[in-house]
Amino acid sequence: MKKGKTSKLDIFKNAKCNYGTVDSQEFKSLYISIQSWVQPKKEATNWDRVTGNMCREIKHNLLESVDPLTFEQKNIVDLDLRSSGIQLGKRSFMNLEITLFIKNPVDFKSPILRQKIKDICKSVYNDELMNSEYFTFYKTKSVKV
Repeated sequence: MKKGKTSKLDIFKNAKCNYGTVDSQEFKSLYISIQSWVQPKKEATNWDRVTGNMCREIKHNLLESVDPLTFEQKNIVDLDLRSSGIQLGKRSFMNLEITLFIKNPVDFKSPILRQKIKDICKSVYNDELMNSEYFTFYKTKSVKV
C-alpha cells in the first residue's frame, strides 16, 4: 500500500528539484529536495565551517520565506555535502532536503500549495545557493560536450 507522493519541479537549470510527502492520506508534512553538483570557486581552510554556515543561512532564509499561515514555524534542514571530499576543480554531490510541517489541512495536489513550495525553492536557491562565494552549481557531474 503506497501512501507517499512526489512531484517534480523543473524550475532551475543548475539543480534538480522535487517535493513530496511520505503519507498523503494523513498529510502533515512535506519535504523539498534540491540536488546539484557543486564545484569550489576558491580554497577554504575549513570546509565544515563553510557548509555549516551555508546550512544556517538556508534556515534563516526559511524563516522569512515560509508562509506562516500554511506551514508551522518549525522545519528541518538537512544539507548533505561531504566536506571531506571537497577539492578545487572537482565536483561534489549536494543534496538539500527541507522538511516543512503543514498547519491546516490542504490537498497535496493543490496549485496554491505548489506555488508556495516553488516560491520557497526559488528563495533558497537564488538567495543562498546561487549567491555562494564558495561554490558553482551544476546539474550533472561531468561537462557535456
